[in-house]
Amino acid sequence: MTNFPSFSAAFWALPGCLLKASGPDAAAFLQGQFSNDLSRIAPGEAVYGLWLDRKGRVIADSHVVRDRSGDHFWIASVASPASVVLRRLEDFIIADDVSIEDLTPGWGGVSVVGAGCGAWLAGEPRAGILFPGRRSSSENWEWIFPEAARVGVQSALDGARVLSRDEMERMRIASAIPSIPVDVGPSDLPNEAGLETVAISYSKGCYLGQEVMARIKSMGRVRRALVRVAGEGTPPPVPAGLWRGGRRDGELRSVVADAGGTGFSGLALISVAGAPADDPLSFSKDGPAAVKIERNA
Repeated sequence: MTNFPSFSAAFWALPGCLLKASGPDAAAFLQGQFSNDLSRIAPGEAVYGLWLDRKGRVIADSHVVRDRSGDHFWIASVASPASVVLRRLEDFIIADDVSIEDLTPGWGGVSVVGAGCGAWLAGEPRAGILFPGRRSSSENWEWIFPEAARVGVQSALDGARVLSRDEMERMRIASAIPSIPVDVGPSDLPNEAGLETVAISYSKGCYLGQEVMARIKSMGRVRRALVRVAGEGTPPPVPAGLWRGGRRDGELRSVVADAGGTGFSGLALISVAGAPADDPLSFSKDGPAAVKIERNA
């Protein structure tokens, strides 16, 4: 690791999920449920996407990784709970010859951040699963590994700068990358968070929620948008309602204190009509100015 002093890393207990999908129908079943296209995924490759309901609302997100052996798939999420993803999938297994196993408790993860980290990770065999992360607009990768391999993983990353949870959140929020289901969840559409460009396929065959996605694309707009906001003082508890005068305009979904401790930044889902405005928002009806909208990176 000493050859890459610019790398940073954050170890974390897996709060999301790691599922294993196997069986003769696994590929076809996942393709019919996932919002993104898995048809061209090669062994060892990953695709990011969403698990939607019939109305196109966001149930969970994950990467789907085809195992290096090519005979099964991993469903990995750093935030969406395993119980939610597993239930979403099992509800639609009817005559499909597919098995979904929850392996979450026996695995851990580390986020690696820094230019060239992907090439470094690919430079030699690694225990577990690797895929590009969604922690920052700069290069970052997730390395999910069985707990038995933790000592070896820590040794491989010895010398990397350790990132705190708040540092990771500042990177994510500065890059306007939503965390699911905190920023976008079961009452929200993926397009409201700008996820249509990274998580939705408009060319693959039918999948749950596909008709709604096609309709939104043809209409060309949604009523709300996820935006970056900033405020002064102590970060408020979230979710927190946001008001513009006497009208509730949205909700602050995630927040983190600034590094200097004088203010906070966050992601808020607000009405499209209010999103471009420069007027600050408040936390109560006709309340004092509390947060201002910032331009997304």
